[in-house]
Amino acid sequence: MKTLLILLMVFPLIAFGQVTLSNSNLPIVKIVTPPGQQINDNARIVCDMGVIDNPNNINLINDPFNNYNGKISIEIRGSTSQQYPKKSYGFETQTTLGTNNNVSLMGLPKENDWIFYGPYPDKTLLRNAMTYELSRKMGHYASRFRFCELLINNQYLGVYLLLERIKRDNDRVDIARLDQDDLAGDSLTGGYIIKVDKLTGETGTTWNSNFSNEVVFQFHDPESDELQPAQVTYLQSYISDFENAIQSNPEINYPQWIEPISFYDFFILQELGRTVDGYRSSSFLYKDKNSGDFQGRLVAGPMWDFNLSYGNADYCEAFETTGWQYNFDQICNFTTQIPFWWKRLLDAPSYRNGLRCRWNELREGPLHTDSLHQWIDSMANHLQNARVRNFQKWPIIGQYVNWNAFVGTTYQEDINYMKDYISQRATWLDINIPGMCNAGLPETQTDFVFRCFPNPAHEWIHLISEVDNGVFGILDAEGKMLKSMNTPQMCWIGDLAPGIYFIEGSFPNGRRQNLRFFKQ
Repeated sequence: MKTLLILLMVFPLIAFGQVTLSNSNLPIVKIVTPPGQQINDNARIVCDMGVIDNPNNINLINDPFNNYNGKISIEIRGSTSQQYPKKSYGFETQTTLGTNNNVSLMGLPKENDWIFYGPYPDKTLLRNAMTYELSRKMGHYASRFRFCELLINNQYLGVYLLLERIKRDNDRVDIARLDQDDLAGDSLTGGYIIKVDKLTGETGTTWNSNFSNEVVFQFHDPESDELQPAQVTYLQSYISDFENAIQSNPEINYPQWIEPISFYDFFILQELGRTVDGYRSSSFLYKDKNSGDFQGRLVAGPMWDFNLSYGNADYCEAFETTGWQYNFDQICNFTTQIPFWWKRLLDAPSYRNGLRCRWNELREGPLHTDSLHQWIDSMANHLQNARVRNFQKWPIIGQYVNWNAFVGTTYQEDINYMKDYISQRATWLDINIPGMCNAGLPETQTDFVFRCFPNPAHEWIHLISEVDNGVFGILDAEGKMLKSMNTPQMCWIGDLAPGIYFIEGSFPNGRRQNLRFFKQ
Protein backbone atom coordinates (compact mmCIF):
# COMPACT_ATOMS: atom_id res chain seq x y z
CA MET A 1 0.00 0.00 0.00
CA LYS A 2 2.86 2.40 0.84
CA THR A 3 4.41 1.85 -2.59
CA LEU A 4 1.06 2.48 -4.27
CA LEU A 5 0.62 5.76 -2.39
CA ILE A 6 4.10 6.92 -3.41
CA LEU A 7 3.41 6.11 -7.04
CA LEU A 8 0.10 7.97 -6.94
CA MET A 9 1.88 10.98 -5.48
CA VAL A 10 4.63 10.86 -8.08
CA PHE A 11 2.44 10.19 -11.12
CA PRO A 12 -0.96 11.77 -10.32
CA LEU A 13 -3.54 10.90 -13.00
CA ILE A 14 -1.10 11.23 -15.89
CA ALA A 15 -2.31 9.61 -19.10
CA PHE A 16 0.79 8.69 -21.08
CA GLY A 17 0.40 9.40 -24.78
CA GLN A 18 1.03 7.57 -28.03
CA VAL A 19 3.33 9.34 -30.47
CA THR A 20 4.11 8.57 -34.09
CA LEU A 21 7.64 9.53 -35.08
CA SER A 22 8.26 10.24 -38.77
CA ASN A 23 11.49 12.27 -38.72
CA SER A 24 13.90 13.98 -36.36
CA ASN A 25 16.95 16.21 -36.33
CA LEU A 26 18.25 13.81 -33.65
CA PRO A 27 19.53 10.28 -34.29
CA ILE A 28 16.75 7.67 -34.22
CA VAL A 29 17.31 4.42 -32.30
CA LYS A 30 15.15 1.34 -32.81
CA ILE A 31 15.36 -1.66 -30.47
CA VAL A 32 13.47 -4.90 -31.11
CA THR A 33 13.19 -7.54 -28.39
CA PRO A 34 12.78 -11.28 -29.10
CA PRO A 35 9.15 -12.48 -29.14
CA GLY A 36 7.77 -12.91 -25.64
CA GLN A 37 10.71 -11.20 -23.90
CA GLN A 38 10.72 -7.88 -22.07
CA ILE A 39 13.61 -5.74 -20.89
CA ASN A 40 13.89 -5.99 -17.10
CA ASP A 41 16.25 -5.02 -14.32
CA ASN A 42 17.60 -8.36 -13.14
CA ALA A 43 18.96 -10.09 -16.24
CA ARG A 44 20.04 -8.75 -19.59
CA ILE A 45 18.35 -9.96 -22.74
CA VAL A 46 19.80 -9.93 -26.25
CA CYS A 47 18.02 -7.64 -28.71
CA ASP A 48 18.51 -6.12 -32.13
CA MET A 49 19.35 -2.42 -32.35
CA GLY A 50 19.56 -0.11 -35.33
CA VAL A 51 20.67 3.53 -35.36
CA ILE A 52 19.83 6.12 -38.01
CA ASP A 53 22.23 9.05 -37.83
CA ASN A 54 22.69 11.49 -40.70
CA PRO A 55 24.60 14.39 -39.13
CA ASN A 56 23.37 17.87 -40.13
CA ASN A 57 20.42 16.30 -41.94
CA ILE A 58 16.92 15.21 -41.01
CA ASN A 59 16.68 11.53 -40.08
CA LEU A 60 13.65 9.74 -41.50
CA ILE A 61 12.05 6.89 -39.60
CA ASN A 62 12.43 4.48 -42.53
CA ASP A 63 16.00 5.44 -43.43
CA PRO A 64 18.47 2.53 -43.41
CA PHE A 65 20.46 1.86 -40.25
CA ASN A 66 23.72 3.59 -41.12
CA ASN A 67 25.37 3.99 -37.71
CA TYR A 68 24.74 0.63 -36.06
CA ASN A 69 22.80 -2.47 -37.02
CA GLY A 70 23.44 -5.41 -34.74
CA LYS A 71 23.05 -7.14 -31.41
CA ILE A 72 22.98 -5.65 -27.93
CA SER A 73 22.42 -7.05 -24.46
CA ILE A 74 20.24 -4.70 -22.45
CA GLU A 75 18.66 -4.19 -19.02
CA ILE A 76 16.82 -1.50 -17.09
CA ARG A 77 19.32 0.47 -14.99
CA GLY A 78 19.31 2.82 -12.04
CA SER A 79 18.04 2.67 -8.49
CA THR A 80 15.66 5.48 -7.55
CA SER A 81 15.06 6.24 -11.23
CA GLN A 82 13.41 2.84 -11.75
CA GLN A 83 10.26 4.21 -10.14
CA TYR A 84 9.69 6.45 -13.16
CA PRO A 85 7.61 5.17 -16.09
CA LYS A 86 10.29 6.42 -18.49
CA LYS A 87 13.06 3.90 -17.90
CA SER A 88 16.79 4.20 -18.45
CA TYR A 89 18.79 1.32 -19.89
CA GLY A 90 22.28 -0.08 -19.72
CA PHE A 91 23.47 -2.02 -22.74
CA GLU A 92 26.48 -3.58 -24.41
CA THR A 93 27.09 -3.83 -28.13
CA GLN A 94 27.81 -7.45 -29.06
CA THR A 95 28.85 -9.61 -31.95
CA THR A 96 26.53 -12.34 -33.20
CA LEU A 97 28.60 -14.72 -31.04
CA GLY A 98 27.80 -12.72 -27.90
CA THR A 99 31.27 -11.22 -27.42
CA ASN A 100 32.03 -7.55 -26.81
CA ASN A 101 31.80 -5.43 -29.94
CA ASN A 102 33.66 -2.13 -29.59
CA VAL A 103 31.95 0.33 -31.92
CA SER A 104 31.47 4.06 -32.31
CA LEU A 105 27.87 5.07 -31.69
CA MET A 106 26.73 8.48 -32.97
CA GLY A 107 30.30 9.67 -33.27
CA LEU A 108 31.44 8.75 -29.76
CA PRO A 109 34.74 6.86 -29.28
CA LYS A 110 34.63 3.10 -29.74
CA GLU A 111 33.49 1.03 -26.77
CA ASN A 112 30.92 -1.64 -25.95
CA ASP A 113 29.47 -0.38 -22.65
CA TRP A 114 26.73 2.26 -22.97
CA ILE A 115 23.68 3.84 -21.36
CA PHE A 116 20.41 5.22 -22.66
CA TYR A 117 19.45 7.78 -20.04
CA GLY A 118 15.85 9.00 -20.11
CA PRO A 119 15.42 12.35 -18.30
CA TYR A 120 12.12 12.41 -16.42
CA PRO A 121 11.98 14.60 -13.29
CA ASP A 122 14.36 17.00 -15.06
CA LYS A 123 11.87 18.56 -17.46
CA THR A 124 14.54 20.73 -19.11
CA LEU A 125 16.18 17.42 -20.21
CA LEU A 126 19.50 19.25 -19.79
CA ARG A 127 20.85 19.05 -16.23
CA ASN A 128 23.05 15.98 -16.61
CA ALA A 129 24.18 16.97 -20.09
CA MET A 130 25.18 20.45 -18.98
CA THR A 131 27.17 19.19 -16.00
CA TYR A 132 29.10 16.68 -18.09
CA GLU A 133 29.78 19.33 -20.72
CA LEU A 134 31.03 21.77 -18.08
CA SER A 135 33.31 19.18 -16.52
CA ARG A 136 34.93 18.50 -19.89
CA LYS A 137 35.38 22.23 -20.50
CA MET A 138 37.12 22.39 -17.13
CA GLY A 139 39.64 19.82 -18.36
CA HIS A 140 38.33 16.53 -16.99
CA TYR A 141 36.83 13.39 -18.43
CA ALA A 142 33.05 13.23 -18.17
CA SER A 143 30.64 11.04 -20.08
CA ARG A 144 30.16 12.24 -23.63
CA PHE A 145 26.57 12.28 -24.77
CA ARG A 146 24.31 12.47 -27.78
CA PHE A 147 20.62 13.30 -27.66
CA CYS A 148 18.49 10.84 -29.62
CA GLU A 149 14.92 9.56 -29.88
CA LEU A 150 14.25 5.97 -28.86
CA LEU A 151 11.71 3.38 -29.97
CA ILE A 152 11.38 -0.12 -28.51
CA ASN A 153 9.27 -2.56 -30.52
CA ASN A 154 8.03 0.42 -32.57
CA GLN A 155 6.74 2.17 -29.44
CA TYR A 156 8.01 5.74 -29.13
CA LEU A 157 9.68 6.37 -25.76
CA GLY A 158 10.89 9.94 -26.06
CA VAL A 159 14.14 11.90 -25.91
CA TYR A 160 17.12 10.01 -24.49
CA LEU A 161 20.80 10.64 -24.01
CA LEU A 162 23.30 8.08 -25.23
CA LEU A 163 25.94 8.14 -22.49
CA GLU A 164 29.32 6.54 -21.96
CA ARG A 165 29.28 4.34 -18.87
CA ILE A 166 32.04 5.33 -16.47
CA LYS A 167 34.87 2.85 -16.81
CA ARG A 168 38.61 2.59 -17.31
CA ASP A 169 39.44 3.08 -20.98
CA ASN A 170 41.86 5.15 -23.03
CA ASP A 171 38.93 7.32 -24.16
CA ARG A 172 37.13 7.36 -20.80
CA VAL A 173 38.90 7.30 -17.43
CA ASP A 174 42.40 7.10 -18.85
CA ILE A 175 44.37 5.30 -16.16
CA ALA A 176 46.46 2.15 -16.23
CA ARG A 177 44.69 -1.18 -16.38
CA LEU A 178 44.63 -3.26 -13.21
CA ASP A 179 45.07 -6.94 -13.99
CA GLN A 180 44.43 -9.82 -11.63
CA ASP A 181 48.15 -10.59 -11.42
CA ASP A 182 49.01 -7.01 -10.32
CA LEU A 183 49.60 -8.00 -6.72
CA ALA A 184 52.73 -6.15 -5.59
CA GLY A 185 54.86 -3.08 -6.17
CA ASP A 186 53.80 -0.25 -8.45
CA SER A 187 51.45 -2.49 -10.44
CA LEU A 188 49.23 -2.92 -7.36
CA THR A 189 48.89 0.80 -6.68
CA GLY A 190 46.53 1.93 -9.43
CA GLY A 191 43.82 1.28 -11.95
CA TYR A 192 40.96 1.65 -9.45
CA ILE A 193 37.66 3.49 -9.89
CA ILE A 194 35.52 3.63 -6.77
CA LYS A 195 32.44 5.54 -5.70
CA VAL A 196 30.69 6.81 -2.61
CA ASP A 197 27.10 5.67 -3.04
CA LYS A 198 23.98 4.29 -1.44
CA LEU A 199 23.54 0.53 -1.18
CA THR A 200 21.22 0.08 -4.14
CA GLY A 201 21.69 -0.52 -7.84
CA GLU A 202 25.01 -2.13 -8.82
CA THR A 203 26.54 -3.14 -5.48
CA GLY A 204 29.46 -5.48 -4.88
CA THR A 205 32.14 -5.34 -2.19
CA THR A 206 31.62 -2.29 0.01
CA TRP A 207 33.29 -0.82 3.07
CA ASN A 208 32.59 2.05 5.42
CA SER A 209 34.64 5.09 6.23
CA ASN A 210 36.47 4.81 9.53
CA PHE A 211 34.85 8.12 10.43
CA SER A 212 31.22 7.29 9.58
CA ASN A 213 29.24 4.11 8.98
CA GLU A 214 26.96 6.16 6.71
CA VAL A 215 29.76 6.82 4.18
CA VAL A 216 29.95 3.74 1.96
CA PHE A 217 32.72 3.10 -0.57
CA GLN A 218 32.14 0.70 -3.46
CA PHE A 219 34.39 -0.74 -6.15
CA HIS A 220 33.19 0.29 -9.59
CA ASP A 221 35.87 -0.67 -12.12
CA PRO A 222 37.23 -3.25 -11.80
CA GLU A 223 34.12 -4.62 -10.14
CA SER A 224 34.63 -6.37 -6.85
CA ASP A 225 34.34 -9.88 -8.31
CA GLU A 226 37.23 -9.06 -10.66
CA LEU A 227 39.60 -8.08 -7.85
CA GLN A 228 42.07 -10.20 -5.92
CA PRO A 229 42.02 -10.01 -2.09
CA ALA A 230 45.36 -8.19 -2.10
CA GLN A 231 43.92 -5.51 -4.37
CA VAL A 232 40.84 -5.03 -2.21
CA THR A 233 43.02 -4.78 0.89
CA TYR A 234 45.40 -2.30 -0.75
CA LEU A 235 42.71 0.13 -1.87
CA GLN A 236 40.77 -0.05 1.40
CA SER A 237 43.98 0.65 3.32
CA TYR A 238 44.83 3.52 0.99
CA ILE A 239 41.45 5.18 1.56
CA SER A 240 41.82 4.69 5.31
CA ASP A 241 45.29 6.26 5.29
CA PHE A 242 44.03 9.13 3.13
CA GLU A 243 41.19 9.89 5.55
CA ASN A 244 43.51 9.72 8.55
CA ALA A 245 45.98 12.09 6.88
CA ILE A 246 43.35 14.68 5.99
CA GLN A 247 41.81 14.52 9.46
CA SER A 248 45.16 14.91 11.23
CA ASN A 249 46.62 17.84 9.24
CA PRO A 250 44.97 18.82 5.95
CA GLU A 251 47.35 21.70 5.18
CA ILE A 252 50.44 19.53 5.25
CA ASN A 253 48.95 16.31 3.94
CA TYR A 254 46.48 17.11 1.15
CA PRO A 255 49.08 17.77 -1.61
CA GLN A 256 50.48 14.25 -1.37
CA TRP A 257 47.08 12.54 -1.24
CA ILE A 258 44.80 14.30 -3.72
CA GLU A 259 44.99 15.89 -7.16
CA PRO A 260 43.74 19.32 -6.04
CA ILE A 261 42.29 20.71 -9.27
CA SER A 262 39.98 17.71 -9.60
CA PHE A 263 38.82 18.24 -6.01
CA TYR A 264 38.30 21.97 -6.57
CA ASP A 265 36.23 21.32 -9.68
CA PHE A 266 34.21 18.51 -8.13
CA PHE A 267 33.38 20.80 -5.20
CA ILE A 268 32.52 23.71 -7.50
CA LEU A 269 30.10 21.74 -9.66
CA GLN A 270 28.44 20.09 -6.67
CA GLU A 271 27.94 23.47 -5.03
CA LEU A 272 26.88 25.30 -8.19
CA GLY A 273 24.19 22.66 -8.75
CA ARG A 274 23.45 22.31 -5.01
CA THR A 275 22.98 18.65 -5.90
CA VAL A 276 20.75 17.09 -3.27
CA ASP A 277 22.62 13.76 -3.54
CA GLY A 278 25.95 15.53 -3.97
CA TYR A 279 29.10 14.14 -2.36
CA ARG A 280 27.21 11.22 -0.72
CA SER A 281 25.81 9.32 -3.73
CA SER A 282 27.09 8.64 -7.26
CA SER A 283 30.36 10.35 -6.30
CA PHE A 284 33.29 8.80 -8.13
CA LEU A 285 37.00 8.78 -7.33
CA TYR A 286 39.86 7.09 -9.11
CA LYS A 287 43.49 6.23 -8.52
CA ASP A 288 46.18 5.58 -11.09
CA LYS A 289 49.41 3.77 -10.38
CA ASN A 290 52.05 5.64 -8.39
CA SER A 291 54.15 5.90 -11.54
CA GLY A 292 51.31 7.57 -13.46
CA ASP A 293 50.66 11.23 -14.26
CA PHE A 294 48.99 11.89 -10.91
CA GLN A 295 51.72 10.11 -8.92
CA GLY A 296 49.14 7.80 -7.40
CA ARG A 297 47.11 10.61 -5.82
CA LEU A 298 43.34 10.38 -5.54
CA VAL A 299 41.38 12.11 -8.31
CA ALA A 300 37.79 13.31 -7.81
CA GLY A 301 35.34 12.46 -10.58
CA PRO A 302 33.97 11.81 -13.10
CA MET A 303 30.80 13.78 -12.43
CA TRP A 304 27.57 11.79 -12.42
CA ASP A 305 23.83 12.07 -11.71
CA PHE A 306 22.75 15.71 -11.63
CA ASN A 307 19.08 15.34 -12.55
CA LEU A 308 18.03 16.63 -9.10
CA SER A 309 20.35 19.64 -9.19
CA TYR A 310 20.16 23.33 -10.13
CA GLY A 311 17.05 23.84 -8.01
CA ASN A 312 15.20 20.68 -9.06
CA ALA A 313 14.70 19.11 -5.60
CA ASP A 314 12.21 20.35 -3.03
CA TYR A 315 13.74 18.83 0.11
CA CYS A 316 16.69 19.40 2.43
CA GLU A 317 17.05 23.02 1.24
CA ALA A 318 18.47 21.91 -2.12
CA PHE A 319 16.20 24.46 -3.82
CA GLU A 320 17.86 27.36 -1.96
CA THR A 321 20.40 29.47 -3.83
CA THR A 322 22.25 30.19 -0.58
CA GLY A 323 24.07 27.88 1.80
CA TRP A 324 26.50 25.01 1.40
CA GLN A 325 25.57 21.59 0.11
CA TYR A 326 28.57 20.07 1.91
CA ASN A 327 26.68 20.89 5.14
CA PHE A 328 23.82 18.61 4.07
CA ASP A 329 24.22 16.38 7.13
CA GLN A 330 23.41 19.36 9.37
CA ILE A 331 20.13 19.88 7.49
CA CYS A 332 18.83 16.36 6.90
CA ASN A 333 19.43 13.01 8.55
CA PHE A 334 19.84 10.43 5.77
CA THR A 335 21.32 6.95 5.80
CA THR A 336 24.04 8.23 3.47
CA GLN A 337 26.32 11.01 4.66
CA ILE A 338 28.92 13.27 3.10
CA PRO A 339 32.57 12.26 3.64
CA PHE A 340 34.07 14.54 6.28
CA TRP A 341 37.07 15.43 4.16
CA TRP A 342 35.16 17.73 1.80
CA LYS A 343 34.70 20.09 4.74
CA ARG A 344 38.00 19.31 6.46
CA LEU A 345 40.00 20.26 3.37
CA LEU A 346 38.65 23.80 3.71
CA ASP A 347 40.61 24.11 6.96
CA ALA A 348 43.81 24.17 4.88
CA PRO A 349 44.63 27.80 3.91
CA SER A 350 46.47 26.91 0.71
CA TYR A 351 43.63 24.61 -0.36
CA ARG A 352 41.08 27.39 0.26
CA ASN A 353 43.17 29.86 -1.70
CA GLY A 354 43.55 27.42 -4.57
CA LEU A 355 39.80 26.84 -4.59
CA ARG A 356 39.15 30.58 -4.70
CA CYS A 357 41.59 31.03 -7.58
CA ARG A 358 40.03 28.17 -9.48
CA TRP A 359 36.53 29.59 -9.01
CA ASN A 360 37.64 33.01 -10.25
CA GLU A 361 39.31 31.41 -13.25
CA LEU A 362 36.25 29.36 -14.20
CA ARG A 363 33.90 32.31 -13.78
CA GLU A 364 35.84 34.07 -16.50
CA GLY A 365 35.32 31.09 -18.82
CA PRO A 366 32.95 28.12 -18.84
CA LEU A 367 31.15 29.17 -15.64
CA HIS A 368 30.48 32.73 -16.74
CA THR A 369 26.75 33.32 -16.39
CA ASP A 370 26.41 34.37 -20.03
CA SER A 371 28.18 31.19 -21.18
CA LEU A 372 25.93 28.99 -19.05
CA HIS A 373 22.75 30.68 -20.28
CA GLN A 374 23.91 30.55 -23.89
CA TRP A 375 24.53 26.80 -23.68
CA ILE A 376 21.12 26.16 -22.11
CA ASP A 377 19.32 28.22 -24.76
CA SER A 378 21.29 26.58 -27.57
CA MET A 379 20.48 23.05 -26.42
CA ALA A 380 16.83 23.89 -25.75
CA ASN A 381 16.63 25.13 -29.33
CA HIS A 382 18.37 21.96 -30.56
CA LEU A 383 15.62 19.91 -28.85
CA GLN A 384 12.81 22.19 -29.99
CA ASN A 385 10.88 19.61 -32.00
CA ALA A 386 11.97 16.44 -30.22
CA ARG A 387 11.01 17.69 -26.77
CA VAL A 388 7.47 18.40 -28.01
CA ARG A 389 7.15 14.72 -28.90
CA ASN A 390 8.79 13.73 -25.60
CA PHE A 391 6.16 15.58 -23.59
CA GLN A 392 3.36 14.27 -25.76
CA LYS A 393 4.54 10.81 -24.76
CA TRP A 394 5.14 11.85 -21.14
CA PRO A 395 2.74 14.77 -20.48
CA ILE A 396 4.31 15.97 -17.23
CA ILE A 397 4.80 19.67 -18.02
CA GLY A 398 2.72 21.42 -15.37
CA GLN A 399 2.65 18.25 -13.23
CA TYR A 400 4.59 17.63 -10.02
CA VAL A 401 7.09 14.79 -10.40
CA ASN A 402 9.19 13.94 -7.41
CA TRP A 403 10.93 15.93 -6.27
CA ASN A 404 10.32 19.09 -8.31
CA ALA A 405 10.88 22.33 -6.38
CA PHE A 406 9.35 24.26 -9.28
CA VAL A 407 6.52 23.21 -11.60
CA GLY A 408 6.38 25.35 -14.71
CA THR A 409 3.31 25.47 -16.91
CA THR A 410 5.49 25.45 -20.05
CA TYR A 411 8.86 24.03 -21.05
CA GLN A 412 10.21 27.58 -21.36
CA GLU A 413 9.23 28.33 -17.77
CA ASP A 414 11.27 25.32 -16.63
CA ILE A 415 14.21 26.57 -18.70
CA ASN A 416 13.90 30.09 -17.27
CA TYR A 417 13.72 28.75 -13.72
CA MET A 418 16.93 26.75 -14.21
CA LYS A 419 18.73 29.79 -15.67
CA ASP A 420 17.54 32.04 -12.85
CA TYR A 421 18.62 29.50 -10.26
CA ILE A 422 22.11 29.24 -11.76
CA SER A 423 22.49 33.04 -11.90
CA GLN A 424 21.53 33.49 -8.26
CA ARG A 425 23.55 30.51 -7.06
CA ALA A 426 26.71 31.62 -8.90
CA THR A 427 26.36 35.14 -7.49
CA TRP A 428 26.16 33.72 -3.96
CA LEU A 429 29.25 31.60 -4.60
CA ASP A 430 31.09 34.66 -5.96
CA ILE A 431 30.73 36.18 -2.52
CA ASN A 432 31.12 33.10 -0.35
CA ILE A 433 33.70 30.77 -1.92
CA PRO A 434 36.44 30.82 0.75
CA GLY A 435 40.07 31.75 0.33
CA MET A 436 42.10 34.59 -1.16
CA CYS A 437 43.36 34.46 -4.72
CA ASN A 438 46.65 36.12 -5.66
CA ALA A 439 47.23 36.84 -1.98
CA GLY A 440 50.07 39.32 -1.52
CA LEU A 441 50.46 39.96 -5.26
CA PRO A 442 49.83 43.39 -6.86
CA GLU A 443 47.31 44.01 -9.60
CA THR A 444 49.02 43.97 -13.01
CA GLN A 445 48.34 44.63 -16.65
CA THR A 446 46.62 41.79 -18.46
CA ASP A 447 48.05 42.30 -21.95
CA PHE A 448 50.69 39.84 -23.06
CA VAL A 449 54.25 40.30 -21.83
CA PHE A 450 55.21 36.68 -21.20
CA ARG A 451 53.57 33.27 -21.26
CA CYS A 452 54.20 29.89 -19.74
CA PHE A 453 53.46 26.44 -21.03
CA PRO A 454 52.32 23.75 -20.53
CA ASN A 455 49.60 24.74 -18.11
CA PRO A 456 48.78 22.65 -16.09
CA ALA A 457 52.35 21.40 -15.75
CA HIS A 458 53.88 18.40 -14.05
CA GLU A 459 57.68 18.74 -13.88
CA TRP A 460 58.77 21.62 -16.16
CA ILE A 461 57.38 24.94 -17.34
CA HIS A 462 58.74 26.98 -20.23
CA LEU A 463 58.64 30.80 -20.18
CA ILE A 464 58.61 32.92 -23.33
CA SER A 465 58.70 36.74 -23.20
CA GLU A 466 58.30 39.70 -25.55
CA VAL A 467 60.60 41.81 -23.35
CA ASP A 468 64.30 41.14 -22.70
CA ASN A 469 66.03 41.28 -19.32
CA GLY A 470 63.02 40.34 -17.26
CA VAL A 471 63.20 38.99 -13.73
CA PHE A 472 60.82 36.16 -12.95
CA GLY A 473 59.70 34.55 -9.73
CA ILE A 474 57.42 31.67 -8.80
CA LEU A 475 55.16 32.40 -5.84
CA ASP A 476 52.67 30.31 -3.92
CA ALA A 477 49.01 31.27 -3.45
CA GLU A 478 49.91 33.42 -0.42
CA GLY A 479 52.56 35.42 -2.30
CA LYS A 480 55.66 33.71 -0.88
CA MET A 481 58.60 33.65 -3.32
CA LEU A 482 59.70 30.08 -4.02
CA LYS A 483 61.99 30.33 -7.06
CA SER A 484 63.57 33.13 -9.12
CA MET A 485 65.30 33.41 -12.50
CA ASN A 486 66.70 36.26 -14.62
CA THR A 487 65.79 35.17 -18.14
CA PRO A 488 62.95 33.20 -19.72
CA GLN A 489 63.88 29.55 -19.58
CA MET A 490 62.78 26.08 -18.69
CA CYS A 491 62.10 25.89 -14.98
CA TRP A 492 61.95 22.71 -12.89
CA ILE A 493 58.80 22.54 -10.75
CA GLY A 494 58.85 18.84 -9.94
CA ASP A 495 59.75 19.67 -6.34
CA LEU A 496 56.64 21.80 -5.81
CA ALA A 497 53.55 20.36 -4.18
CA PRO A 498 50.48 20.10 -6.44
CA GLY A 499 48.36 23.24 -6.44
CA ILE A 500 48.02 26.74 -7.85
CA TYR A 501 51.08 29.01 -8.24
CA PHE A 502 51.91 32.37 -9.80
CA ILE A 503 54.75 33.55 -12.00
CA GLU A 504 55.60 37.21 -11.42
CA GLY A 505 57.55 38.99 -14.16
CA SER A 506 59.23 42.40 -13.70
CA PHE A 507 60.74 44.28 -16.66
CA PRO A 508 63.12 47.27 -17.11
CA ASN A 509 60.37 49.41 -18.65
CA GLY A 510 58.42 49.16 -15.40
CA ARG A 511 55.88 46.67 -16.64
CA ARG A 512 54.84 43.78 -14.41
CA GLN A 513 52.70 40.76 -15.04
CA ASN A 514 51.42 37.82 -13.01
CA LEU A 515 50.38 34.52 -14.55
CA ARG A 516 48.63 31.71 -12.76
CA PHE A 517 49.60 28.10 -13.44
CA PHE A 518 48.58 24.74 -12.06
CA LYS A 519 51.12 22.22 -10.79
CA GLN A 520 49.80 18.68 -11.18
